[in-house]
Amino acid sequence: MKLLCMDPHYQDLVNPMQGLEDLGLAKCWHIPLHYTHVKDDGTVVLQIMRAPNLTKPFDLKQVVQYVLIFGRPGMENTWQGIAVDFAYQMHWRTLFGFALCHALCANSTGKTTLVRCIALVMARPGLYRKAIIAYNKVYKKPFVAQHGVQLTIYQLHVPDDQVRNFLDEDALCVLLYNRIPPEWMDHAYTYGVVYLEQQFHQPTMLLDNFHEVDNEHLERLQVYGTPPAIPEWNGWREMTEED
Repeated sequence: MKLLCMDPHYQDLVNPMQGLEDLGLAKCWHIPLHYTHVKDDGTVVLQIMRAPNLTKPFDLKQVVQYVLIFGRPGMENTWQGIAVDFAYQMHWRTLFGFALCHALCANSTGKTTLVRCIALVMARPGLYRKAIIAYNKVYKKPFVAQHGVQLTIYQLHVPDDQVRNFLDEDALCVLLYNRIPPEWMDHAYTYGVVYLEQQFHQPTMLLDNFHEVDNEHLERLQVYGTPPAIPEWNGWREMTEED
């Protein structure tokens, strides 16, 4: 199928792997305790937590806040792919995978399908790196991943009548087109696995497909091992007393 990666949706996007000194702020970011605000005239107004800003897809602090307030840990309606335990801790690798998927996929009717395909690529160790090797064999100009302080991401748009034709190969093409570093996909592995695991606990017409991906995931683990994390963005975000 023909992929529609249009003009850059995000230009001069801050690289989430740069400026890691901000991680301390992210880990200590507190959930607001008060949802009302008293104006100067004494009027009390309700403060509403807004959805994460789409223009800052890698701002994990806003994702953390929103999920903690509306994620309802333990409920059936989970945040797909984000690991949240009953102590309200969230795993940084799953937050990063969530942000990467949603940065790549534009808001549209078929976004759920597009995110699913990319998440399932993340769940299979070595798949993206193998695609990079295949790319380098076909094209004279070798694959060069995006690095540096600023990034450019071309969001994926697929016509509604073509979403059903979107396959793993197309998801890999999107990642290659955006020159996503393989280290990022390794880091997002946990998000892919959590996403995949959640699919077995809800009604779905794609159960056979998920079983196939899970079997391949286990086979690849035997060959490639568990993909390494980026140390600065690994582990659980612990709740604080103020949270």
